[in-house]
Amino acid sequence: MPSQELQTAVEAARAGAAIIETYTERSRAQRFELKGRHDLVTEADVASEKAIKSVIRRMFPEDMMLAEESHEGAELTDARTWIIDPIDGTTNFAHGVPFYAVSIALWIKKQPEVALVLGVAQNELFTAEKGMGTQLNARPVHVSATKEASGALIGTGFPYRDLSVLEDYMKVFDVLMRETHGVRRPGSAAYDMAYVACGRYDGFYEYALAPWDVAAGALLIREAGGVVTDWHGRENWLTGKRITAGNPSIHTYLQEVIQREVRPELLSTTES
Repeated sequence: MPSQELQTAVEAARAGAAIIETYTERSRAQRFELKGRHDLVTEADVASEKAIKSVIRRMFPEDMMLAEESHEGAELTDARTWIIDPIDGTTNFAHGVPFYAVSIALWIKKQPEVALVLGVAQNELFTAEKGMGTQLNARPVHVSATKEASGALIGTGFPYRDLSVLEDYMKVFDVLMRETHGVRRPGSAAYDMAYVACGRYDGFYEYALAPWDVAAGALLIREAGGVVTDWHGRENWLTGKRITAGNPSIHTYLQEVIQREVRPELLSTTES
C-alpha cells in the first residue's frame, strides 16, 4: 500500500497535469515570459505549481516546499520538504513538443524518501519510495543490464543557461557519440532520469541542473538498482549542478569519460 505521502504526490501531480492539459491545445499561442536568455515560464507552469502545492498543503500543511516557480532562493533544510517542478521541459511544452513531465519529491533530513515523475502527454507515472523499489504505472521496473558502452543508449541535456563548461561537455559528447549506441537529448531531465530507471536509457549525464530537475529522478534510479553521483563520484548532485546516473556498469563508464575529458576545475561548482 503506498504511503499517504506518495498518494498525495500522485493526487498533486494529477491536479497539475489536468491544468497543463487545458493549455496543451493552445501552447504555441499562449503568453509566456522569459526568465532568462533561454529560460521561459509559461502560464501553465505557474498554474500547475499552484494546483500541486494546494493538494500538498491540504494534506501536509506544516511541510516546506521548494518549487521552481516560487522558490525565491529557498534552501533545503532538514525539515520535510517537497521539491516540485510543475513542468520539467517547459520549452518543449511551449513549442508543442510532447516530452515534458511533472516532478515531485519529498525529502526528509536532506534525503529523498518519495519520488514521482509523471509524463503528462504519455500518461506514464513513475513512482518510488525509499526501500520499496520503482514502479511505472504500478508495475515494477529496473535499470538495464547493459554492461558494454557499445550497446548503451545515453540521455543528456544540452547546456543553455551556463555555457562555462560547454567546450569540455562537447568533448564528452564526442566520445559518447563514437563509443556508445547513441546519445539522446529530449529536453526534460526528470523524464530522462525516469527513462534510466525503467531501462530505456542505460545512463544519463548533465550539468547546470537545479534541484527540482533531479530530486525525484534520482530516487527513481536508485530504487530501480542504479547509481547517481556528481561528476566526482560523490553525493553533491542535488545542488552541485553536475550529475551522472545509470546502471552500475554504464555509470562507471560515464564517470571515466567525464573525469578524463573535463578539466578538473570544472568537475564541480561552488554555486548552491
